[in-house]
Amino acid sequence: MNQAFSAYEAIRHRLPASNGSGACRDAAHLGEIADDFDTVLLDAFGVLNRGQDPIPSVPERVRDLQAAGKRVMVVSNAAGFSHSTLMARYQRLGYEFDPEDVVTSRKTLVRQLEQEPPRHWGLIAGQQFGPEEFPPLDYRMLADDIDDYHAVDGFLFVGASEWTAARQRLLIESLRAHPRRLLVANPDLLAPQEGGDSIEPGTHAHQVQDETGVEPAFYGKPFANIFDLALERLGPGIDRDRTLMVGDTLHTDILGGQAAGIRTALVTRTGVLAGMDIAAAIESSGIAPDWILDQA
Repeated sequence: MNQAFSAYEAIRHRLPASNGSGACRDAAHLGEIADDFDTVLLDAFGVLNRGQDPIPSVPERVRDLQAAGKRVMVVSNAAGFSHSTLMARYQRLGYEFDPEDVVTSRKTLVRQLEQEPPRHWGLIAGQQFGPEEFPPLDYRMLADDIDDYHAVDGFLFVGASEWTAARQRLLIESLRAHPRRLLVANPDLLAPQEGGDSIEPGTHAHQVQDETGVEPAFYGKPFANIFDLALERLGPGIDRDRTLMVGDTLHTDILGGQAAGIRTALVTRTGVLAGMDIAAAIESSGIAPDWILDQA
């Protein structure tokens, strides 16, 4: 088993329970099964792109689905970038999505923050963080000063691109001394990049829980909040049996889609499970998708 799969299995007890098991039917790509679905929800990394490059043939296939009248949405844990930045990225990669059809864990966190009482937040994010979608926030960016960690009322973990082991120790030390809320806008543990997998906020958040007992609140796949937001945009008449979640991870995309009561398709050759024994991974995890695709 690869690093990502083993990491997700280690925190499986903290993930939603599976709601059913799929038949694991095989197909080469979405074009072969499109007639079975009206709505397709696509993960981004490992499905639409790997690093800065689109996955070959997928932009054309997405356009074909859209031309056939399918509703095609992105449901992604990409929290570290503003919505406008993501829209520009997808366009550069060759995709054309309506802004309302891109649903991210960042948007899911924003919805939660609109319901939170006023707090002075400690924000963990890269310099590319753009607060444009967020409600007015009282926050300070966290870096290398322990006094900043002690001074805030809670923590928002949005991106890990500039997070370091030393900063992680400061966060753990501060939460041990004074437990507070930790809201995490990206539950992913790892993300596929051209040079290898990057460590994502979920990895750091689970370490915090292990070492402090503070239970993070996660926003994004596989948790219900992001699927609730996406399905709301489809309206009350949605047929969940004709709605498909397509992703490259069993523990986020497939598990989350099953928990939401929709169909699922696992992409196996372009994401985090590439090169793995997929049948063994499904058997070991007990998470079985409806479809197994080579690529989207």
